Amino acid sequence: MSVNELPKKFEEFGEARRLGFLKAKEHKDKGGRLAGIFCTFTPLEIFDAAGIVPVSLCGTSEETIPDAEVNLPKNLCPLIKSSYGFAVSDKCPYTYFSDIIVGETTCDGKKKMYELLSELKDTYILHLPQGIDRPYVLDMWESEIRLLKEKFEKKFGITITDDDVRAACVKRNKERLLKVKMFELSKSIPPKNYYKGIHKVVDSLNFTFDLDETMKNIKKMHDDIEENYKINGSPVKLTDKRIMISGCPISGVADKTIGVVEDNGGVVVVMDSCSGIKPARNLVDVEAPNIYRAIAERYIKIGCAVMTPNENRMTMIKELVDEYKVEGIIDVVLQSCHPFSVERYQVKKLSEDLGVPYMSIETDYSTSDVGQLTTRIQAFIEML
Repeated sequence: MSVNELPKKFEEFGEARRLGFLKAKEHKDKGGRLAGIFCTFTPLEIFDAAGIVPVSLCGTSEETIPDAEVNLPKNLCPLIKSSYGFAVSDKCPYTYFSDIIVGETTCDGKKKMYELLSELKDTYILHLPQGIDRPYVLDMWESEIRLLKEKFEKKFGITITDDDVRAACVKRNKERLLKVKMFELSKSIPPKNYYKGIHKVVDSLNFTFDLDETMKNIKKMHDDIEENYKINGSPVKLTDKRIMISGCPISGVADKTIGVVEDNGGVVVVMDSCSGIKPARNLVDVEAPNIYRAIAERYIKIGCAVMTPNENRMTMIKELVDEYKVEGIIDVVLQSCHPFSVERYQVKKLSEDLGVPYMSIETDYSTSDVGQLTTRIQAFIEML
């Protein structure tokens, strides 16, 4: 493989969101069903078992935030405002083509935004337990997953069997294992590729409407990176500092986080976030007698800041720092995201205990702070 071929492939994946609009229309024209989703707590196996394609509605641009602020407060998370703005302004074909939107109570801002969204589309809310240390948590979350299954059956006039759900779990496990395998390319010293290319691939998978195609694409990109590495070596310098990005979903701020790190002497080796390794790390026990319980157990382990206590996130950060030989942690918080903002205290304390330098960034979807962030990240990397 030529040294120039791989970056071109990454750019092709970067077009996936735009090209996905056409795929969504084709899917609908053929009688297919789409459901808009927002969060990694959403149990995808139920969608798969129902023959419903889930597509991410999370906004990643400041373009539609003024539209959202007609109804939403200005001091609200940019992800929430952007997502709602795309829906209310009819600028997101995925919202338009969705037969149903499935939200979840992962934060108060999103929860209330879904009430407004329900005026535009049939919106169903999953009520997520807010902690993991109560004896009723798994019972509650299993009940919510079963209620979602019943909602789909009633709305679409279908029957979803336990065998359908179990088969969906087997396939989703395979997809997660493939993702983890691709993420683990960064365990090498130096990593086998810069992370900004891998992030484009992972982000694009939200807009592929065939799970088999998704898995094929992940495997192909993994194999291409491996082949390029064998022929040309790693494009990453051995002196590049190994950075973990933690915190909020960063698809809307990827250029001024991942991009700035990797343009200034660093390389992102792992992301403990919704768009990183976190949602792929746990599998469903497909041999469990109660498959719904197994799904509940798998998803409740996701270490999100909405949970209290949130030991799962701290445990994962500790494991990832060791596995990926992390030299510095950058904690990215979107403005007005209170759970992750407050949890910076625990992450900073853990970083100090691990002896790993830490810095925190608070940002939004605008470009007004790019210069300031660049200066701060440059200084942090130079310090390592």
